Order: sequence, then structure tokens, then C-alpha cells
Amino acid sequence: MDSIVETQRSAHEELERYEQALSEVLIQNPTAQKNITRRDRKAAEILDRIGGLRKELVDFYEDLPGLRPKELELLSAPAPGEDDLAEFYVRYNKIKDFHQRNPGINSRQFINQVDDLVKGDGIQSYTVEGDEEPTIIDPLDSVFSGEEAHGKYLDVYLNHSQYMNLRGATRLSYIAYLELLKSGKVEKNLDLKEKSTPGYLEYVQTLYNYLISFFERSLPLVNLQARLKTAEENFRSAWESGSLKEWEAESSSSKKAVSGNSDGNGIWCQYCQKSYSKQTVYDAHLNSDKHKKKEAASKSSNGTNRSPAPSVPVASSSNSSTRNKIEQAARLTYLIQQILTYPPIPTKLSDTRNETERKMALTARERETELEEQEEAPAVPVDLGQEDDEDDDEKIYNPLKLPLGWDGKPIPYWLYKLHGLGVTFECEVCQQSIQGRRAFDKHFSEGKHLLALRSFAIPSNAQVHFRGITKIADVMALADKLKREGRSELAMLDKAEEFEDEEGNVYDKKTYFDLKKQGLL
Repeated sequence: MDSIVETQRSAHEELERYEQALSEVLIQNPTAQKNITRRDRKAAEILDRIGGLRKELVDFYEDLPGLRPKELELLSAPAPGEDDLAEFYVRYNKIKDFHQRNPGINSRQFINQVDDLVKGDGIQSYTVEGDEEPTIIDPLDSVFSGEEAHGKYLDVYLNHSQYMNLRGATRLSYIAYLELLKSGKVEKNLDLKEKSTPGYLEYVQTLYNYLISFFERSLPLVNLQARLKTAEENFRSAWESGSLKEWEAESSSSKKAVSGNSDGNGIWCQYCQKSYSKQTVYDAHLNSDKHKKKEAASKSSNGTNRSPAPSVPVASSSNSSTRNKIEQAARLTYLIQQILTYPPIPTKLSDTRNETERKMALTARERETELEEQEEAPAVPVDLGQEDDEDDDEKIYNPLKLPLGWDGKPIPYWLYKLHGLGVTFECEVCQQSIQGRRAFDKHFSEGKHLLALRSFAIPSNAQVHFRGITKIADVMALADKLKREGRSELAMLDKAEEFEDEEGNVYDKKTYFDLKKQGLL
């Protein structure tokens, strides 16, 4: 039997360690949404452990099994004649046996676990045989969908589809549906009959479950259950008092029908059990054979000298059963409305609307590029508790082999993609490997490339023709072509100049001077 005093002391120590760990986690101030969600989930996990330890301590102090008196009796002075150190050696032997059975136990095991909980991020790296880069798995990626962006936005596409399939629902786009939710409503212009269908109940049940799940996954530190408990009590009181007007339409119309034409909203026929909205229709009904037969049958059953007792409408008799059917849908609708107005849901709905509009403005190619960048850029393990000085001394984590910036750290991945640094160009002339189109175009005017062209007997004034050519064979072929074209141009220039003699004969330059030297002209 373990000592209850030692168990309590150990629980208090663990409680203090967790409280210190919680303060270290909450003091972190990350900027990325992914790290913010990771911090909140980590803090919520520590709070759960603290709550469990406090519950155990309460049970220890209440001491329902009665272990404390026995423990105090064993620790008190023994009776005369008994060994004073007997209990001490019993416990000493238990401790000794425990360490003999567990020789490699670490006394700082719990402290190390708490440190890993505070500084770790849960990212795991696996090296697959045949792959150059390790495979990095972030457990946070499996918690959220792609549209949620680690808790930054809401993903209500399924709920929007369910709402659009409801009978009588107003046609709304996804953006208009987000605006509807932002206003604190779950439907628009649905009457009581349409809200009594199983499809509407399924719709509000799915939306309620999603909102609860979103709070648990992305906002674990928000005490939503307290608000839901208060909202549940308010709904019960409002439902019993009948103050929810949108869910009392049927019962109120039935009460008006019972009162006849006193308020001008309807006339009730006590013999046919029907309500008529207009006096003219009711007068025509009184002259019908069907009404007369029912009136005669009712009078004969009650006696010819007695007036028929006023009957209660059928709708009133079935009102309680109808309320029971729609109570669950009304309850979920009321709770969803309370959640939609609870911060930060309105802000997240606005952000979701803006993000949806931004994505709708993108072209198909831009959307594919965004998806490729999200797939190619792996999750980089970060330690939020490290100082900048410690980061500078440690090895830089650069799995994508990104170029280093001015601060000696890898440049951002978006900048890497923007400049096209993922494309490598090979130049045989100057024997260089250039990353990025911009650097590749610039290197043709650099001294190393120009010097290599001069080594192939290409003059400086002709090097402009060789811009963009990286193969030696292409350079030599272009040089030969330029030489041939140069010779032909010189020949054409000689023939282009003409001379005329005294008799009016026209000669080219070479022929004219040859004839003149011979004295024939």
C-alpha cells in the first residue's frame, strides 16, 4: 500500500509543474495561425491534466476509504516493546525492491515529459528508403480541412448544400449563406411546416455538431459549454412560456380559430371542424348539403331541444404532439443562434467570406499553383520557446535547399517560387549552373561568359548575336553562319555600286576599274 501522504505530495508537485508549464505556453506569442492553434491546443491539454490532478487531490483529502488515519497510526510512535524502526525498514525494503525491478529509471522522467510538452510541436520526421528528403508529418494537418486553414476559417459547404436542399428554402450563394450565418440566423423565410420536416432537423443537427467541433479543435480555451448551459436554460423557460413566436405560429392560429370571428381572422365551423377565412365562404358553406347533414346528425345525437356544445378544433387537440416533434429542431436552432453570435465566430465568418471572394477571383491556374505550393512546402519544425541567439548557433533546418538571404537564413518559400529559383539553367560556354531566369539572363553580359565567347574567336561586336545560346555546338554553328553571311554581304556591296562610261554603258565597280586599268575605256 502506497503512502497517501506521499501520493498527495507527488500530486502537488505535478500540479505545480503543470502550472509552470502552462504559464510558459501562454507567454508564447506566435503570429502564424497554425502556431496559434497549436499553442491553444497545448494549453488546453495541460489544463485537462491540471483538472484531473485537482480532482484526485480532492478525493485524497476527502479520504472516503479512510486511509489517512491508518497512515498516521503507522507513522506515530509504536506501542511499548515494539521495534521503533520496523515500519521504516518495511518501507525502505519496498523502495529498494522497486529500484531493483526498475534499474534504469530516470528521476527526471516527468520533468522531461513536461519540457517536451511545452517545447515540442508534435511534428515527426520519417526517412523513407530511396527518398533524398525526409517525410515530415504534422498531426495538426489531419485535424482541420483545407478550407479551415488550421482554424482560421469556417468550412460550411456541407451545411450550405443541406440548406439548399430544404423544401421552401431561399436560393442563396455560399457568400450569401455566410452573411446569413453572420447575422445570427440559420434559415430565411421558412415557415413552421417546412421547419418541422426531418430534413430541417438533420440540417440544424449537422450545423450544431460542426460548430461544437470547430470550437473544440480550433478554440479549445473558449468556455463554450457555460454559454450553452445558460442558453439551454433560457430556451426551456421560453419554450414552456410560449415566447418563441416563430415556433408558436400553429398553436396561435388554432387559438384564433376557436374564438370564431371575434378578431376577424377566421370563422370556425363547429359541426364540420373546419376554419374559414372569409364570411362569404362561410355563408356558402352553411348552405351546402354536407354541412346540413353534419348539423342534423349532431343535433339528433345531442337532442333537438339542446344546443350543440362548442367543439375544440382538431389542430388544438394535436398541438401538444406537434410541439413535441418540433422541440428538438427549435432547441438546436436556438443554440446555434447563440453560438453564431458568440465571439470570435462573427469575425471568423467575415474572414471566411473575404477568403472565399479572394479565391473566386483567382484563375484556375492560380488555384493550382497555390495547391502545389501548399503540397511542396513541408511543415518546418519550429521551437517557439527558443531564443534568437540559440537559433543562430544551431544548425539551420533547410530541407528544400533554399538559397540563403542577407541574414544567413533560407529565404521564404514564396520568394523562392516568385523568382523561379527552382529552375536550373546549364551553360556549356562558361560552364556554369544558374538558378532562376533572372540570373540566367543576367549572366550573358557578365565577364566570364564574354571571355568564354572570345576564346571561340568571336569578336566583341558580334557577341550580341549569341545572347541566349548555351550550347558550344550552337555557338560554333552561329559563328560560321555569321561569317558566311558577312562574306556574302561584302560581295553584294561590291556589286551594289555601279559606274557609267562616256558612252553610257553601266558596269559594276570591279569590272569598271579592271577595264579602265587596261585602257579600254
